[in-house]
Amino acid sequence: MRTRREFLNSTVQVGTGLALLPYASDVAVAQGAGVLVNDIHSQLNETRVAGVVAVDSEEALGRAITAARREGKAVSIAGGRHAMGGQQFATGSMLIDTRPMRGGLRLAADRGVVDVHAGIQWPELVEGLLSLQKHQGRQWGIFQKQTGADRLSLGGALGANIHGRGLKLRPIIGDVESFTIMGADGTVQTCSRDQNPELFGLAIGGYGLFGVVTSVRLRLMPRTKLERVVQIVDTDELMQAFDQRIAEGFLYGDCQFSTDMGSDGFLKKGVFSCYRPLPPDTPMPTEGKELDEAHWRELYYMSHTDTRRAYETYTGYYLSTSGQRYWSDTHQLGLYLDNYHEELDRRLQAKVKGTEMITELYVPRSALGSFLAAVRADFRQHGTQLIYGTIRLIEKDDESFLAWAREPWVCTVMNLHVDHDGDGKRKAADHFRRLIDLVIEFRGSYFLTYHRWASRQQVEACHPRMVEFLRLKRRYDPGELFQSDWYRHYRQMFADQL
Repeated sequence: MRTRREFLNSTVQVGTGLALLPYASDVAVAQGAGVLVNDIHSQLNETRVAGVVAVDSEEALGRAITAARREGKAVSIAGGRHAMGGQQFATGSMLIDTRPMRGGLRLAADRGVVDVHAGIQWPELVEGLLSLQKHQGRQWGIFQKQTGADRLSLGGALGANIHGRGLKLRPIIGDVESFTIMGADGTVQTCSRDQNPELFGLAIGGYGLFGVVTSVRLRLMPRTKLERVVQIVDTDELMQAFDQRIAEGFLYGDCQFSTDMGSDGFLKKGVFSCYRPLPPDTPMPTEGKELDEAHWRELYYMSHTDTRRAYETYTGYYLSTSGQRYWSDTHQLGLYLDNYHEELDRRLQAKVKGTEMITELYVPRSALGSFLAAVRADFRQHGTQLIYGTIRLIEKDDESFLAWAREPWVCTVMNLHVDHDGDGKRKAADHFRRLIDLVIEFRGSYFLTYHRWASRQQVEACHPRMVEFLRLKRRYDPGELFQSDWYRHYRQMFADQL
């Protein structure tokens, strides 16, 4: 198992200026003209770009943008490359790799904010803050990050307006004080709630269509000691359990539900893990119980072959960690196994390549039990292969233009298995569209960050500002320099209104 330090050291290194290079961890392969790239998790977005340009400074970025404009190429922007909807790639574009642009970390300890270049990934940011505060009594840490993977860039987090497991947190826009962004003309602007406020709300949750975020000023929280408290709950009673934990002062929490379709507990029982703050003088252990790489690989295998045993194993592990202590920042870091499905396919003797695709669905909190009951019936009827799922909360975001958290939703995240042949992709598209139909029935929505399988009617119902968003993109970028296959998909979908 690689340590967090080893994860940090695996980041691509480049010198000052421009450099063409393949990706280190996710293997961009040069084949003939251009470079073949893909996302890390679903691996369903294979795209041939004209080239990959790694930038480590605003000067290098400016030169890359100038060169792309001179050559008549669109620009796409990639960081950690875990997004699955094609937001970071555009066929035939010059792909800018922002990961080397990760320096400039400056902490204002008196204000609890950090300035850092937007290519930095979460492990390096967390470790960097700890290093700067090594001998300080009062320390600062991040509020939230995405769960499930760590090697994701801060700029990408703004692009998707991500969220974590906070019980009372808005998406990351609530943590952003300001950022700088380079537009199509190479000019760098500062965006905040006071400076360029419209662009502030468009670029956060704007999927890289308004320019390249170069630096971020992020609000921090006092680093807090936490205790994990675990119990098994019925998802019909989960909202009451969430409310109780919030009333008791817990800061983070989520619920992993059973994926065992053959049991009465399918989408009904879940492992409810929440984290409560502890007094500052509470002693902290030097080590804690964690699943290592071998155990995770076995759990992934069971999730595909024996869902009952997988849930029992997962439940047993989490119950055994109840009472364990963590820090509010580092407890959000975890292990992600790159290309884990290659080994799975071999063990399963799969005839076609497979991976998982994520969806995130939002419904009013009062509707959670009824929504899960509808999903349960749908999955059983259609034989949907659910690999993993979790439930968490989000507070309302009234600042980003293309807001997905338009209400204080309850969020249901699901990983579905997808076979990479024509039939497998068609089935997956049908599964995800049926899920969107269900959230619409419950007056909910879904996250645009993942697949592009929603129908136009579904997009219009769940994201009513999409057309206006696309129009504003053209106003800020009239030459459409910044593009992605995600953008081209929706531009074509709504061509009659644009």
